[in-house]
Amino acid sequence: MSNILLEVKNFNVTLDGIPILSDLNFKVEEGEFLTIMGPNGSGKTVFVKSILGLLPYHGELKWNKKPKIGYLPQGMNQLSVRDTPLTVKDFFYLKKIKQEEALKHLSLVGLSNDIFNKKAGYLSGGEFQRMLIAWVLASHPNILFLDEPTSTIDIVGGKTIYSLLRDIGQSQNLTIFNVTHDLNIVYAHSTHVLCLSRLGHRCYGVPEEILTPEVLHDIYKSDIKFYKHEKEN
Repeated sequence: MSNILLEVKNFNVTLDGIPILSDLNFKVEEGEFLTIMGPNGSGKTVFVKSILGLLPYHGELKWNKKPKIGYLPQGMNQLSVRDTPLTVKDFFYLKKIKQEEALKHLSLVGLSNDIFNKKAGYLSGGEFQRMLIAWVLASHPNILFLDEPTSTIDIVGGKTIYSLLRDIGQSQNLTIFNVTHDLNIVYAHSTHVLCLSRLGHRCYGVPEEILTPEVLHDIYKSDIKFYKHEKEN
């Protein structure tokens, strides 16, 4: 039996009189890994911020289970905090997360305990992004929103961060909303995909069923090289 977590009906967003999203209709089941994809300007980040209540929308947004949301916005990196004295420990203490819990989640994303007292601004790009994901997970959300989480992430122990996220999602029954430009991770990690386009074309469903070359051309208005990686077990 399906377990519908979120129902979106007749969902519209208009900003400064300009329609950004129109007539979106779909349902998200608990435990899905939903990838939100589309070209620049198609409304991916606007959609996420609208769901989170950060931007106004018209239509119906119905949660069938009380959401406890973790959100990692776009553009956060180690350079943005380099001029501050914040350590990794300070980041977790800002959310009143105890050391034991923090270290557990840092380990979960492949970071060792010795990173805890390092200045956050001097981590590598990949370390900082993984630290942020651990920081979000340590609040024990049941829904995770990620906006371009892999822009500066490296490979950890042979697994990409998406592999880690999918493993964590499955073990903790997380529902993940992931915005990305990387089409090549869609088949390997996503259970469902939401396609957005500046011209109004959109689709929602299982990647293997809806992402044909013709659909991708309609969305991006160009031929897209797209590799169907097998899903990881």
